Amino acid sequence: MGLTPTQVKQVREELITCKNPLFLFHDDPDGLCSFLLLYRYIREGHGIAVKSVPRIDEKFLRKVEEYSPDKIFIVDVAIVDQYFIDEVKRPVIWIDHHEPLDRAKVKYFNPRVKDPKKNVPATALCYQITKNDLWIATVGCIGDWFVPDFYKEFAKQYPKLVDKKKKTAPEILFGTELGKLSRILSFMLKGKTGEVMRCVKTMTRISDPYEILEQKTPRGKFIYKKYEKINTRYEHLLKSAIKNAGKDKFLVFMYSANEMSFTGDLSNELLYRYPNKIIIIGRKKDDELRMSLRSSKVIIRDVLQKALLNVRGYGGGHEHACGACVKEDDFNEFLEILRKEMG
Repeated sequence: MGLTPTQVKQVREELITCKNPLFLFHDDPDGLCSFLLLYRYIREGHGIAVKSVPRIDEKFLRKVEEYSPDKIFIVDVAIVDQYFIDEVKRPVIWIDHHEPLDRAKVKYFNPRVKDPKKNVPATALCYQITKNDLWIATVGCIGDWFVPDFYKEFAKQYPKLVDKKKKTAPEILFGTELGKLSRILSFMLKGKTGEVMRCVKTMTRISDPYEILEQKTPRGKFIYKKYEKINTRYEHLLKSAIKNAGKDKFLVFMYSANEMSFTGDLSNELLYRYPNKIIIIGRKKDDELRMSLRSSKVIIRDVLQKALLNVRGYGGGHEHACGACVKEDDFNEFLEILRKEMG
């Protein structure tokens, strides 16, 4: 699907020859499911969610000291600083699908290096490697708005979780039990790091999706209860955001840092509900606005980079889905540039 047979063999060899790996993964369903596939393949090592900004820098060096891994696997993280790679002084295996970066001393597996248009979620790449846990692989792909070639096999094994009338990734994500499972995993990653990692550890032991959806075991109930708790807060924000959807081509909604970070989840669902709009969802924290931007019609990544040249901020991502952080005082200018370029 994305990796060559040689690359699949290389990563498998890296996995089966390690004793104490450290897995660093992006804190969304794609990143989590990528980690789960690799970890459950060898049942060794530790996982750490890369929260807030999908970037691994010198701050993660203390985690390397703490766990003293023999290898480091990085999945679904857009940016890894060269300084981090240089300082860890051990093998780094990086599996990703974001815009390729040039880094030394790392084993880098990204299909977009050879084919920039081949944007396959990290979960699908990891499933190529492990060929285990079909349900986890499918959940991660749908959570990244991607229908994998193994979706039909999933539908055969888990017919209750799909709807034959739902064909596209957003239809599946927001209209089936499979999509609900993806949201459960997304909400599981919200909150304090300790609580999140307890949920992640629990997920490494879940045997099938019904264990969660039907709360068949204490483990499944633990995950589902966390989802219910978070979903109440999410639905409140979603209703507020929908009120901002007028005739304007842009749907802009900002909320307080007192709430959890739902910018990605909100922007995805609002794009599904309003496919012709450009969605900008931001969370105020300190003197910054941390945003998720979505559009099904416009390639926003290039426009975003142009807008960021004129303000204090940073950002990036995929063609139709980006993240950005801008100083609150600069937001009006930032939005004006986006309107001019995309209006």
